[in-house]
Amino acid sequence: MAFSLSLKTHSLVVVVVIFHLFFISPCFCARKLTSLYQPPPMALTYHNGALLEGHLPVSILWYGQFSPAQKSIVADFLLSLDPHDQPENLSSKKPSTSQWWKTIQTYLKKAGKREIQIELSNQISDESCSMGKTLKKSQISELARAVSSKSSGLTLVLTAKDVAVEGFCMSNCGFHGSDARKRSAFIWVGNSETQCPGQCAWPFHQPIYGPQTTPLIAPNGDVGLDGMVENIATLLAGTVTNPFGNGYFQGSAEAPLEVASACPGIYGKGAYPGYAGELLVDSSTGASYNALGVNSRKYLLPAVLDPSTSQCSTVV
Repeated sequence: MAFSLSLKTHSLVVVVVIFHLFFISPCFCARKLTSLYQPPPMALTYHNGALLEGHLPVSILWYGQFSPAQKSIVADFLLSLDPHDQPENLSSKKPSTSQWWKTIQTYLKKAGKREIQIELSNQISDESCSMGKTLKKSQISELARAVSSKSSGLTLVLTAKDVAVEGFCMSNCGFHGSDARKRSAFIWVGNSETQCPGQCAWPFHQPIYGPQTTPLIAPNGDVGLDGMVENIATLLAGTVTNPFGNGYFQGSAEAPLEVASACPGIYGKGAYPGYAGELLVDSSTGASYNALGVNSRKYLLPAVLDPSTSQCSTVV
C-alpha cells in the first residue's frame, strides 16, 4: 500500500513538471536558452593559395532591368568599403561598412598579403538579356569574361528579378568563381524579390521555414536589392579570401565554409536561428541596419568569422 501511494505521488509530480515545461511561457524559455548558447570556436585554414590583394578594379554587369536607384544601392556599398575614399566625418562614424571590411583585411595581413583597395571601374547594362532569361551557371562565367578583359579584376554579374539562374533559390542565392588563366574572379547574385525572398532576402521577408516572425524593414526600402547587398557582401568576403579555391576555408574545397558563409543568419549580437540579432533601427523609417555607408546609406551586413577570436563577429 505504501509503495502504491508513493508511485502515484511520483507520477503526479512528473505530470505537473511536464505541464510547466510545455505550457508556461514556451517562447520565452526557447529564446532565453537559445540566446545563451555559445557556439564553439571555429578557425578557417589557410591553404597557401593566392588571395585578391592590392588594387582591385570591380566591374558590374546589370543583367536585365534595374532602375538607377537600385544600381546606386550596390554602387554605394562598394564605395563604402574603403575608409580612405570617404569624407573624414563619415570614416569616423561607427558602425560603418568600412569597419566591417577591416576584418577581411585582417585575413590578408595574416597571410602576408597587401591590403585590398576596391575601385568601382565600370558598369555595363544588358537590359535586353542577350543570353535569355534562363541561364546556366556556365553562362554566368561567360558573361563575366565578356565584361572585363583585365587580369586580376573582379566582375559582379547581377541578374534582375525576372531572370532565372540554374540553382537559384534551390541551392544558393549566389556564388563566386574564377578564371585561373587571367587570375580574375567573378560573383553572381540574383534579385530574389519575386522568386524566393524568404530564402535570399531574409530577414526582410518571412522565412520559408520556421517561425513566421514579422519581417524587418529594408534599410534602402527595396527588399530585393537590400537582400542582394547581403549576398554580395557574403560572397565578396569569400572571394577576396578564397578566390581560387586554395585560400581561407574550412571543410571540402567543393563546398567550403568561408569567412562569411561560416556565420549564416547572424547580423547582430544575440542572434540565433530565426532571429537576426540586436540591430539599429532608423527612427524615421523603422528600417533595421547595422552599418553606415556613403551618401547616407544604411546596410545590413552579415557577420564574419574573426580570425583573432575564432568567433562570428558583427559590427553591432
